[in-house]
Amino acid sequence: MTDDAYLFLLDDATITLGVSPAAVGDLACMDTPAVRAWLAAQDSSAASPLLRLLPPEERGAVPEGAERLPVPLSEEELARVRRQAAPAALADVEEELLAYRDSADGRDELIGRALAAGVSPHRVVELTGVDPTTVTAAAGR
Repeated sequence: MTDDAYLFLLDDATITLGVSPAAVGDLACMDTPAVRAWLAAQDSSAASPLLRLLPPEERGAVPEGAERLPVPLSEEELARVRRQAAPAALADVEEELLAYRDSADGRDELIGRALAAGVSPHRVVELTGVDPTTVTAAAGR
């Protein structure tokens, strides 16, 4: 398990902060008594358009005063949340980085494109498994 992500309820369904848990697919935490009880206490459901989820590193974006609940996610679940929350161009490059793990062909060019698209160096290291110095070297080209 990773650091806790946050489920929270928005006041306005037009706000596009975080991701809908339903859009991410099956999440083990959604079937826990704690989440079910929290949703019931909020008079809400897992299908509510007001229910949103943010990864741990974005928990500061949860609106002040919003009803929130920390939830544990597996590494795979967290990766799905991050991909769903990322802008399309960023998510596409991250998918390429994941596919790259087993191939070194075009590595430096791909890492350079990912960095240029806004993927952080530490995230490139996580997604590719390459050494941080390799990422730094690719950034300089």
